[in-house]
This record gives sequence, structure tokens and C-alpha cells, in this order.
Amino acid sequence: MLSVDLTTRDCDGHVIVVLRGELDVADAAGVVAAFMVIVARQPEIIVDLAGLEFIDSSGVAALARGRKLARHAGGDLLLAAPRREVLRALSLTRLFDVFPVHASVDKAARRTAAARAGRLALAVAVAT
Repeated sequence: MLSVDLTTRDCDGHVIVVLRGELDVADAAGVVAAFMVIVARQPEIIVDLAGLEFIDSSGVAALARGRKLARHAGGDLLLAAPRREVLRALSLTRLFDVFPVHASVDKAARRTAAARAGRLALAVAVAT
């Protein structure tokens, strides 16, 4: 039985991945497999961690692998609304400064939209 529940929804050019429960060694490979499928259709990902109660180093590694997949596909993986326990795990694994972490999904979505607008403005400037 899985201890993490993963759902997705599309939202303004990115995919919101909602994780609930506990993400540990038992579920890490399944989460990476889900990221592979998600990245193939849309590499801009926001992971909503508000419902994630526990994460171990395998779970953090799964998030890191998801970000690597997204970045290789031309996107990024942002984290949103992590609980204190998740922030602690990111800090202990020294990945807190590596991941873009936002207080909410809305703030992460605004950051993604601003980055997209910046890339578009740069492309227009280069083309003219």
C-alpha cells in the first residue's frame, strides 16, 4: 500500500502535482516515474506539499530527480507550501537552497509566469 497520494492538475501552462501523506523509500521510485510522465507532457511543475506530512531522504531525492528531469526538458520544478517537517528534511539534506520554495502554489505560479514573460521578452529582443 502506498503511503503517498499523488494527484495532478493543469493550471496556466504548468502542472500542479499535489502530494499528500508520507513520501519515503517505499514510494520514491513511483513518484519519480510519475514525474517522468508529467515532464513528457509539461516540464513546468509546481509540487504542492501542503498535505505532505513526512518526507525522508529518498523522498527528497525523488523531488531532486523530478527537478532534474524538468530542467532537462526546458522547465523547472518548484516546491510550494511545505510543512515544517518537509522544510527540515530539505534543510538537513542541504537542498533547501537548491530548490525554489514558495509559500503557496499561487506564489509559485506567479514566479513561473514572470519567468516565462522574461524569456519571451528576451526572445523578442534577440529577434529584432
